[in-house]
Amino acid sequence: MKKIYLSLVILFATVFVATAQTTWKADVAHSKVQFSISHMVISEVTGRFKDFEATLIQTNDDLSDSKLNATIKVNSINTDNEKRDGHLKSADFFDAEKFPEITFVSKSFKQSGKDTYKIAGDLTMH
Repeated sequence: MKKIYLSLVILFATVFVATAQTTWKADVAHSKVQFSISHMVISEVTGRFKDFEATLIQTNDDLSDSKLNATIKVNSINTDNEKRDGHLKSADFFDAEKFPEITFVSKSFKQSGKDTYKIAGDLTMH
């Protein structure tokens, strides 16, 4: 399977809607999960997943012990090309029939700047 660079633009670049004092859910109207991949070294193909959810559980004010869980529905892929989207959903790539979801579960949050964090975790797909 070709490498796909998946950009989870979910945390700090989006607005979260509070569901409890320490639990936050992604506001999907103001969030996005997108990716880009080099195509034949001459162009860049971008796309996004329209159906996803993300939950952040905040345990400290500085987010240091926070947990982020995200689930993406593979069938919601959109590259603005229906034929390509169908091929990406096939067994050649994501195999959406057998593996309908992509998940991310954080392992650590580390502050990398005044308002930025590096989040490490497990990304599971296909």
